[in-house]
Amino acid sequence: MNPDAIPLMLLLLLGFVLGSGTTMVLWMVVWRRRVHIRQTRIQSPVEFTPLQMVYAPRPARWLAIRSNHPQNVRTALGLDQFAPCPWVEGLIGGHGFFIGAPVNGWIIVTGSGLPDPGNDADECFRFLTDLSRKVGHVQFFLAERVLQHHAWARVENGVVKRAYAWAGETVWNQGAKTAAETDLSVKCFGYGDHPVADSWAAPEWMASNVAKVPLLAARWSLDPARIDVRHLRKHADGIAGESL
Repeated sequence: MNPDAIPLMLLLLLGFVLGSGTTMVLWMVVWRRRVHIRQTRIQSPVEFTPLQMVYAPRPARWLAIRSNHPQNVRTALGLDQFAPCPWVEGLIGGHGFFIGAPVNGWIIVTGSGLPDPGNDADECFRFLTDLSRKVGHVQFFLAERVLQHHAWARVENGVVKRAYAWAGETVWNQGAKTAAETDLSVKCFGYGDHPVADSWAAPEWMASNVAKVPLLAARWSLDPARIDVRHLRKHADGIAGESL
C-alpha cells in the first residue's frame, strides 16, 4: 500500500465514524421527541364537544314550526317517551324525532320519523296537514344531495299554501309559487313534465335547487345550519324520542 494514501484513508475512516455518530444522535433526538409527543397526547387528549362548533350540521329533512312551546310540538307528534338531547346531536340524526329549543319564534324538528315525499307524497301530505291542524304553521324542507331529491312546503292550520317535491319527477306541486321561490329562481315542473336528464351526472338545475332549499328556508323561517349554537346557551338541549 502506498504510504502516502494511509493519512487519506484515516481521514475518510474518521469522517465515516463522525458521520455515523452524528446520524445516530439526530435519530435518537427525533425518536425521543416523537415519544414525548405521543405520551403528551395520551395524557392530555384533545376532545371537541358539539358546542365548540359555531354552527350546527344541516339535516337532509326538517320541519320549522312557528311556536315557542316544544311541549305542544311533542304532544302533537305523540312522543310519549323522550329524553334531553344536545342540539348538534339531534340534527345529526339517529332519533325518530328531535325537537329543538325555540329560536326566534321557530322550533326545528328533525328525525327519521319525518316523511319522505319521494317514497309517498300522499303520506307526506297527510302528516303535514294533520300536524298543522294541531300546531298551526308548519314548514317542511328536504335537500338530499346524493339523489338530488328536494322539497318544500308551507301548511297553515291544516291547509297547504304551497308545496313542491321532486324525486326523479314531480311528485307534489300545489299552490302558487311564492315570491321567495321566484327570487331564488328555483325550477318547478308540473306533473308529467320530464326535463332532459344527463345519465352520468345530476343536471345542473337539480343541484341548484338542492343548494337553494336552505336559502328558501332562511327566507320562510330558519336554516338550521345557520343557527349559532353559542347563542343557545343553556337552551341548547332539545328533546329526542320515538313516536308510538
